Amino acid sequence: MPAPILTAQQVADFRRDGYVIARHFFSPEEIQKVYACALEDEAMRKNALDLNDQTGKKTRLTLWFTPGDDIYSLLLRSERMVKSAALLLDSDAPVCHFHTKLMQKEPRVGGAWEWHQDYGYWYKNQFMFPDQMVSIMIALTHANKENGCLQVIKGSHKLGRVNHGFAGEQVGADMVMVDNALQTMELVYSELQPGDALFFHSNLLHRSEANLSEHPRWSMISVYTSQSNPAYNETSTAYNVPLQVAADEALLESNAGAATSHADFLKKEADPALKDTGWENTVDTGNK
Repeated sequence: MPAPILTAQQVADFRRDGYVIARHFFSPEEIQKVYACALEDEAMRKNALDLNDQTGKKTRLTLWFTPGDDIYSLLLRSERMVKSAALLLDSDAPVCHFHTKLMQKEPRVGGAWEWHQDYGYWYKNQFMFPDQMVSIMIALTHANKENGCLQVIKGSHKLGRVNHGFAGEQVGADMVMVDNALQTMELVYSELQPGDALFFHSNLLHRSEANLSEHPRWSMISVYTSQSNPAYNETSTAYNVPLQVAADEALLESNAGAATSHADFLKKEADPALKDTGWENTVDTGNK
């Protein structure tokens, strides 16, 4: 059986709601292979970033830009991922990879992500067209209310970019607009099973609670953009290089491991989104 890509109805749902969930997008065997590799990956641990939320709890992620032939890249370059992304990007230009994050929300200590739009971060990278950017979250473990699954405001991508300031060490959306959106639109808890895929627009408002449960919440989030989407304040170059699509079956058939020791990992001090430009102080993010 061919691996899934998004249906016409799912594409329509994404356009309307700003997100869509594709169940069983990857098989249990595929997810187990990736998750087992991530758990043992020393490079992922060494290059992880800890960003404090407003309570001081740490949110941990490892972010890199250029895909290769390792196990993570076989997932993010898989035909089902790239073809599905192409259906959602507002461009006919080739699909490129901006970055992938391994999100590591550990039991009892994993912090919250404050309300934000991804384009609230990427606006500082000076990407020009938010409709030409899409994130795909692949659940490596169960994600539910108890362990801090993603919450989204349905349809909030239609607000356009909301002003963002600093919330703890994170970038947070203007809470006046967030509160207005919550009064106007539906709040949805995006509960996922391992292998489910959550596709979401760069302007969708979303957040997640701290993980106070006994169970980890790990996921991979790959961000795709069109080659026609310039970024005038981005030093990495992967975002402008068309992806080399990998066969869907390569993930299971390959003996590739976590060859990420020489990957171009993001360093906190190099992230444009975390640099203070002054205007962030005028935004009410609820920062304590």
